[in-house]
Amino acid sequence: MRDRMRELLDAVDSQQEELGKAAGLLLDVVSGDGIVHAAGAGHSLAMVCETFYRAGGLAAVRPLWDPEVLPLTGALRSSAAERVPGRGRGLAERADIRTGDAVVVFSTSGRNPYPVEIAQVARDSGVPVVAVTSTAASAAATDRSGSRLADFATVVLDTHVPPGDVVYPATAPRTSAASTVAAAYLWAALLAELEDLAVHRGVELPLWTSANVPGGDERNVELVARYGERIPELSA
Repeated sequence: MRDRMRELLDAVDSQQEELGKAAGLLLDVVSGDGIVHAAGAGHSLAMVCETFYRAGGLAAVRPLWDPEVLPLTGALRSSAAERVPGRGRGLAERADIRTGDAVVVFSTSGRNPYPVEIAQVARDSGVPVVAVTSTAASAAATDRSGSRLADFATVVLDTHVPPGDVVYPATAPRTSAASTVAAAYLWAALLAELEDLAVHRGVELPLWTSANVPGGDERNVELVARYGERIPELSA
């Protein structure tokens, strides 16, 4: 299992050109006082949590989600909800996505209507989309939307997760899902690329500080004041 996970992370690391493009896109948004909207459904909501109000993470991130697609409040219902046409579109249209913003959509299969519609609404509005998905899993997944998340992406970051998500045992995989590990590593790699690019351009990134280190609370209060109007979840 360790070897397979390492292979996936090495594949993620090989996407330097795509990571550079995504970092440039996000830096343009942040330096222009825009917002990065992060979306996902099912277990991809773990990645929405990873992007939002996270120590070392971008403060200019708004979680874009519908409670119906959260497994913790109803597992079977959440699977059904992300397949309902119109749910993702309605959410995106209500989300105050503006010119100068960006949308990051996490979806391993990228074939259900919910993530696809969010990306489509953003692109139709001229807002760039970063898709964090698996091209292999998407190619093999059941088509429920008539298109793929990657079809509406400005930049595709490939997690390289295999169809079905699982990686163990190697001869007949049935356990050890890899998508969260790969996507979290990819997001961390993107933040590192973003930091390097910001230093190169002389831009100070708005980054959360852990509330458990001296000065963390004070620094974070400043960021909440800066972004609270456009990210109501910061003070909800």
